[in-house]
Amino acid sequence: MSLAHTRDGADLGKDPVRRLLFQLALPCILAQLINLLYNLVDRMYIGHIPQEGPTALTGVGVTMPLILCVSAFAALVSMGGAPRASILLGKGERDQAEAVLGNCAAMLVLTAAVLTAVVQAFGQDLLRFFGASEVTLPYAWEYTRIYALGTLFVQLSLGLNAFINAQGFARTGMLTVALGAGCNIVLDPIFIFALDMGVQGAALATVLSQGASCLWILAFLRGKQTTLRLQARNLRLRGKVILPCLALGVSPFIMQFTESILNVCFNTSLLRYGGDLAVGAMTILASVMQFAMLPLQGFTQGAQPIVGFNYGAGHRDRVKEAFRRLLACCLVYGGIIWGVSVFFPQVFTAIFTSDPTLAEYTQWAMRIYLALAFLMGIQAACQQTFIALGNARTSVFLALLRKVILLIPLIYLLPRLLPGDPVLAVFLAEPVADTIAVATTGALFWRQYQRL
Repeated sequence: MSLAHTRDGADLGKDPVRRLLFQLALPCILAQLINLLYNLVDRMYIGHIPQEGPTALTGVGVTMPLILCVSAFAALVSMGGAPRASILLGKGERDQAEAVLGNCAAMLVLTAAVLTAVVQAFGQDLLRFFGASEVTLPYAWEYTRIYALGTLFVQLSLGLNAFINAQGFARTGMLTVALGAGCNIVLDPIFIFALDMGVQGAALATVLSQGASCLWILAFLRGKQTTLRLQARNLRLRGKVILPCLALGVSPFIMQFTESILNVCFNTSLLRYGGDLAVGAMTILASVMQFAMLPLQGFTQGAQPIVGFNYGAGHRDRVKEAFRRLLACCLVYGGIIWGVSVFFPQVFTAIFTSDPTLAEYTQWAMRIYLALAFLMGIQAACQQTFIALGNARTSVFLALLRKVILLIPLIYLLPRLLPGDPVLAVFLAEPVADTIAVATTGALFWRQYQRL
């Protein structure tokens, strides 16, 4: 098999870019939507538990920073390693690409061991710091202590699946996610309701589902169909192999890790000004934001093998065309999410709660929080293309800009500027930060695009 070809016969270096983008992006989008079910299905079922549903939902919402933190470390390794592997394949250096895969797999295992120990030892203290009250802490800890036991499965399934997509095997990557999500959908009601395990049952279902995905991925990467094979000789960590991957992975790590910090900032600030009701609304808004962002990541993951391979092969015109088409797709999708969020927010709130008070409050907050959601397409397309081109420095700056430099300070600054309605001010921080960040990202990328 040519290094330029996916298993489905697509040639990353010669086939029409438009057809390639949709051929690779659509399975990635479906995979991202299915992957979203891991968290959303838990919350959907938990939110409808009789009597204690709203409180349990708020408790599980407080665990989101920890879950995002685990995902961030998987992104640090995989979202830096996978583009590196694509570029090396474009240059025809298959052995080096396999060395990247092996080193990243070893790093994911090491990271999982450290994270599991930290969460089990300090989990309850972290949850209090993340905004859990004495009422919601028991639910949050019940979910977290079981979820943490499956950290190895989460790290390997999220991390290694990126290497399947990076080779152009988008359908296989989608099936990997579908397997785990399908197990989760089936197991959740059994454990939560039939076995009366409640929140603990939701966590156990998620862990077992991620374990199924992990075994599937390892079997594929050790099989004969893959272009890059996971081999024991490449598992020994080497600085010259893993360090460039980690450098390139810093940007997606910051994007996801700071998402965890953002949840802490939002939860603690809203708990102060609006109580558990505002934190519950933020749990739903964060879920909707995940829904909004993951398909965008699907588009960028579909474009990444095209951009990375052709950049490595020196086909600059194909790189530029791939970006133009990626940007158009992201803009259209961002506009759709904005329209639904602003004009029909009840479509989202009905999924997560049947409590009329929480639903009405969340619909009000959603119109503010996602007021400029159509701009997300520009940010996602430009920032992820920087990563696919191997431009680590700029991608790191952009990841820091929106969340660390802008959004976190605004969460605490705006309530002081609008003391009459501090809860409104907290939710308003999101669209203000989006406006500034997108303007900066667009300007920087335009310079890169002209040089290309």
